[in-house]
Amino acid sequence: MRHAISILMENESGALSRVAGLFSARAYNIESLSVAPTDDPTLSRLSLVTRGSEEVVEQIIKQLNKLIDVVKLMDLNEHPHIERELMLVKIEVDNDSRYFVKDIVDIFSARIIDVSPRAYTVELTASPSKLNSFLDAIKPAPIIEIVRSGSMGIARGDVALRI
Repeated sequence: MRHAISILMENESGALSRVAGLFSARAYNIESLSVAPTDDPTLSRLSLVTRGSEEVVEQIIKQLNKLIDVVKLMDLNEHPHIERELMLVKIEVDNDSRYFVKDIVDIFSARIIDVSPRAYTVELTASPSKLNSFLDAIKPAPIIEIVRSGSMGIARGDVALRI
């Protein structure tokens, strides 16, 4: 099962390496990883997505909690949550496909952020499944390049990951 885990950790050199090392040492896969400082300059928030049985994810969480750099963590799957990812897609266009691409961009509430004679660069922020749906819908137009940020998530309502 897919799990989104949100981690507050010390904003220090090597902290991310120790988290990633925990996964590689135990042969767990990180499907997506995003990290940035928080409003507290001493802390970073790491959002990661992994897959595994409930037992495997429970073991991952126990091991993460043992790391000295980890201040607090939350398995977002235990709460209603919002998950988003940013994607940039460079799509090949010609005179025949420009309007098709523009229509799909509009349907998905995406934005064309760069235009050249033979390519559009599109920006879309959405759930991972909506990003995948966009890629499926745009398939008749050749995709030149895709860049995805990785999932970030936050619990809904007043549930929060804070110290």
